[in-house]
Amino acid sequence: MSRDQIVSLAVLGGMIFLFLWDRLRYDLVALLALLAAVLGGIVPADHAFSGFSNPVVPLIGGALIVSAAIARSGAVEVLVRWLTPLLRSSSLQVGVLVACVTALSAFVKNVGALAIFMPVAFQVARRNDRSPSEFLMPLAFASLLGGSMTLIGTSPNMLTATVRQQLEGAPFHMFDFFPVAFGTALCGVVFLSFGWRLIPRGRRSAAAEATFKIEDYTSELKVGPGSPFSGRTVLELEDAAGGDVAIVGIIRDEYRRYVPAGSWTVLPDDVLVVEADPQALDQFVVDGKLEVAGNHELPEATARIEGEDTTLKEEAALVPAEADPNRLATVEAVVTADSVLIGRSAADLHLRERYGVNILAVSRRGRQSAVRLRRLKFQLGDAIVFQGRRAAIYDTLAALGCLPLAERQLRLGRRRQLVLPVAILAAAMAAAAFRIVPAEIAFVAAALAIALLGLLSLTELYAAVEWPILIMIGALIPIGEAVKSTGTTDLLAGLVSGFAAHLPAYGVLAVILAVTMLVTPILHHAAAVLVMGPIAAELAQNLGYKIDPFLIAVALGAGSDFLSPIGHQSNTLVMGPGGYHFADYWKLGLPLSLIVVGIGVPLIVLFWPLR
Repeated sequence: MSRDQIVSLAVLGGMIFLFLWDRLRYDLVALLALLAAVLGGIVPADHAFSGFSNPVVPLIGGALIVSAAIARSGAVEVLVRWLTPLLRSSSLQVGVLVACVTALSAFVKNVGALAIFMPVAFQVARRNDRSPSEFLMPLAFASLLGGSMTLIGTSPNMLTATVRQQLEGAPFHMFDFFPVAFGTALCGVVFLSFGWRLIPRGRRSAAAEATFKIEDYTSELKVGPGSPFSGRTVLELEDAAGGDVAIVGIIRDEYRRYVPAGSWTVLPDDVLVVEADPQALDQFVVDGKLEVAGNHELPEATARIEGEDTTLKEEAALVPAEADPNRLATVEAVVTADSVLIGRSAADLHLRERYGVNILAVSRRGRQSAVRLRRLKFQLGDAIVFQGRRAAIYDTLAALGCLPLAERQLRLGRRRQLVLPVAILAAAMAAAAFRIVPAEIAFVAAALAIALLGLLSLTELYAAVEWPILIMIGALIPIGEAVKSTGTTDLLAGLVSGFAAHLPAYGVLAVILAVTMLVTPILHHAAAVLVMGPIAAELAQNLGYKIDPFLIAVALGAGSDFLSPIGHQSNTLVMGPGGYHFADYWKLGLPLSLIVVGIGVPLIVLFWPLR
């Protein structure tokens, strides 16, 4: 064993120890490992940061931005409303949501697909008096199954493509993973539709349910002449909204307020007084092409600042839209004990004229109000949706004594683009699938289009990128190359070859797949690929096999971490909201892991010839 091999093994061992110790975040562990490799002489100093120029880094960043745009487009909400009639039995409720997450994860980053459907799972659980824990773990596992189907669905696939490019000179392409992963995903969906019963009963997280359980807002929505709601009855509109929206009043002739029966017909220029949670309210506005009462033109921020040069307004036109002080923002805030709003209404305070904000909706616990929103006397604890100029709204809320709720980003009163994000995603995937341009170019171009079209603000765009993941990957790529260049992979593969030589080909594949599954919770799925990929490829060459089947097995294994909450972000994301314990994961995850190995190995042999 040479000195460089000893250093390589020491770096790998230290990295594994730090991952297991779990006191430092994974990106810091990767940077420490990279520094150790440079100081140990196995990674040249001028090559230390070459991993950040690897195409997989911009590819992951672009895919995350596109995922965020899809999440904010409202497309998923429309899909869920179409599927609501199917959510009858317990198994169908889990099965339909699991199938949706699996399908969506193939086209957007899997953790993003899971985040989109988590609020849906809480709503379904609440309506059917079920624990959210019965949904969340199956949804997390479904996101892993679906993400393995395409190049962009999960980081292990992207990194495996990088390993293949280093070894063979060409990466895997968009749908190379699909034949194998689709079969395992299909079997996994069927299992999860019934296997959720293996999750221990009674798991709940009160804090998470409080976060997702939003008190209904009261809002006033004006029906325009071109609204599809005009001419329909109150009952029809409530049924079309799936029971999530209650029409508690109709205002006609500007001031007459009625409590409508279900048979009342909605007329043009009616103002509907509705109660709903923010997501349902937002979708109701979009479906009916309604105007939010109170969503009036606001004075420009530059015009309200005394003593400022008038050229500021002209200069505002020269800055990006995100930095424009006159860009509208919608913020949810709670009335605090020292607020000037308590006991007074928006009309009393002339909020629009004096403070430059509109009131779009109000949520109050305990009882309904029979007065118009602009005449409603605010109380301590009221949750209010404010609309104002981005440059001033937070200062205004502070002056009013209201506390912004940063956790929830509301889009009420803001236009949503349903078609454009989906079209951009489809164009990027088509360009990559037909090899018109490399995948990283396609998805960076898609991210740029999303920014230029204003589908995400620059703040939202940069927030969508998981920077710690990109830093970890950029730091680990040179280490993976060093492990191979020093002959460490040859050494490790040689140790395994003696054992594997006595196994049939499918047995060797099963061992690689299972070992990758087992080391992923220890190393993190990205590190598992960068360590196991070269070892699997070297083992294949030693045994006289092609390397592609073994790399596919590594990708599938690293993307199928069902045994712990720490190997993948999807599993970690649901642990708190689901109230799960560490040991809960293997109870559902072990049978699913056996299914993936049992189905995956024959499919790999079928679609990827060994010789």
